[in-house]
Amino acid sequence: MLILTIIVLVILMFFGYAFLPSNINKQRFFRRTKKNTNVIYLTFDDGPSEYTEELLKLLKQYKVRASFFCVANFAKEHKSIIEMMKQEGHLIALHSLKHKNAMLQGIRETKRDLETSLEIMRELGILVHYYRPPWGDSNWYLLQTLKQKQIQCVLWDVMVQDWEAHTTPEIIANKLLARVKPR
Repeated sequence: MLILTIIVLVILMFFGYAFLPSNINKQRFFRRTKKNTNVIYLTFDDGPSEYTEELLKLLKQYKVRASFFCVANFAKEHKSIIEMMKQEGHLIALHSLKHKNAMLQGIRETKRDLETSLEIMRELGILVHYYRPPWGDSNWYLLQTLKQKQIQCVLWDVMVQDWEAHTTPEIIANKLLARVKPR
């Protein structure tokens, strides 16, 4: 009976700390974004990487600005790419320190992740105003800390699964065209 009680308490703690805050945050975000005008914000997550420089050249060719949600450790490794982003007027935002799911992090790990990430970004000359949690998942501590630091949590409306094996530019384009709707 004691083991069952402990299991139930752990499950309830998880729901209160991570599952509920993460899902409530997603619902609030999607309700808020439905009020916007017909604008598409082009965003890229998980970099910078070896592909980012090629992407920046393409965006420059078409005079398109985008938002890059960078993993801080990757940004630190690719300082020249971060400089290119800044020089070309792209928005640089944060996507965690190591791309770990916040639903699986405790308070100490979440705090360390966010503080270290923000310090790395400051060293790179970036004042963070926006944060996108990996997989869109967050926890109570992360959401409260972002609010205190006046950093807006940003999710997405359309995802094209560009990381999937065997995807092509045509598949990605077709997904975008099918999934982007007015408002």
